[in-house]
Amino acid sequence: MNWTDQVDNYCERTDFTYWSEPINAVTNIAFLIAAFVIWQIARRSGRMEPGIAALMLVLTAIGIGSFLFHTHATGWAGALDVLPILFYILIYIYLATTRMLDLPIWAGALAVLLFFPYAAATGAAIGALTGGLNGSEGYAPVVILIAIYGVILRNRKPMTSRGLLIGAGILFVSLTFRTVDELVCSAIPLGTHWLWHGLNGLMLGWMILVMMRHDTDNPRLK
Repeated sequence: MNWTDQVDNYCERTDFTYWSEPINAVTNIAFLIAAFVIWQIARRSGRMEPGIAALMLVLTAIGIGSFLFHTHATGWAGALDVLPILFYILIYIYLATTRMLDLPIWAGALAVLLFFPYAAATGAAIGALTGGLNGSEGYAPVVILIAIYGVILRNRKPMTSRGLLIGAGILFVSLTFRTVDELVCSAIPLGTHWLWHGLNGLMLGWMILVMMRHDTDNPRLK
């Protein structure tokens, strides 16, 4: 792979000029807004600690990386788009396992390692069953995993469970818009990928908020 080769993966792009995807590029501000809002909440509530700070920093990197990809449309920019998303997922899995499920550090590390074969197998199965989802089959396992954590916590931490299931629902809707982007080109020239950005910014910020508040969710203390 040549890291400088340009790619055309989205309905809005019509050529390889810098601003060929203006809406897809500008809507990445949703990630930056979400990170700023969560930073304000964390600072005012005294919940600014390393795990939350790491998620906010990676959320900011997601917005920057995606902006670069939707302007440069090159292999190196694509890596800067995808890698922060992966880091966010892995950090969240570790924190969700050790904090929400109250499991030891080694279990959090194991959950992170197991994500790779889980995502590969589940994504391949979804791709085979559907015939492909415009690349969204790579993200679909995350929806399922968030829902699994939500179901596991439904009795122990009901508010956290509800928050995770809401997050899974938002991600499902945003993935739908990502999937149909090129399918609706003839009817919607801008496509729908920009809605993936907006909803994903909301979802990722929401997931950090759920993580910040999970330790107050103990029905036995109410």
